[in-house]
Amino acid sequence: MKKIFIVFILIGLLSSCLSKKQITYFQGDPIPKTAIYKLSNQPYRLQINDVVSLDIKAEDENLVTLFKTEKSGGSGDLYFGGYTVDRHGNIRIPYLGEVNILGYTEKEAREKIEQELTTYFKNSKALFVTLKLAGIKFTITGEVGSPGTKHLMQNQVSIVDALANAGEIKDMGNRKEVIVIRKTLDGVQKYTLDLTDIAIFNSEYFYIQPNDVIYVSPLPQKTWGTGTNGLQTFTTLVSILSFIASSVILIKNL
Repeated sequence: MKKIFIVFILIGLLSSCLSKKQITYFQGDPIPKTAIYKLSNQPYRLQINDVVSLDIKAEDENLVTLFKTEKSGGSGDLYFGGYTVDRHGNIRIPYLGEVNILGYTEKEAREKIEQELTTYFKNSKALFVTLKLAGIKFTITGEVGSPGTKHLMQNQVSIVDALANAGEIKDMGNRKEVIVIRKTLDGVQKYTLDLTDIAIFNSEYFYIQPNDVIYVSPLPQKTWGTGTNGLQTFTTLVSILSFIASSVILIKNL
């Protein structure tokens, strides 16, 4: 019986404890590049529910004030004061009315609005338009410290930035299986990222996009409930074996 107990404990310890490789990020050495590497630099194309800020400078200040976006650094102000892409792909701009920018890059949308505004400004050469995506909003859930919807006021957000702003991956989170679900103009796409491999920095999915959903899968150990380290696993196994032994003794005495 003692030998059986020892065997069970050893098997449990070997199979249930988290190894260093399971919880260590960015393992391995960077891959040298002999040529210029294009790291997911395809420009983002605006989608439904995106919020953009619009800033216009021109000689006629009275006319310009009608177009200004309220800005004080908070995402809530931009939600109410910015221009939201509606379900038809339009934003509503004074004088111009509905302007469709669905699928446009920031540069293309800016140029389109700039062109349409030239009708209302006498000196079109003095017209300067700035259009920017009002931060990047994403939802993160699963084995992270602070799940929920996040809004970072940045032009570019990496998967590392996203996880750092969600309280990091928990001990029971599977760093080899970080899932990104992305709704694009071509439909819903799903990617699986391995955060334990330093090659993630060269991945075309290293940078997230607005409205991405990030899910960190749990490790099998969480389902087993055996603990994250040797002591927790040992304690769990001893409790289970003690229960089994007590049950056997009780049945024999009946």
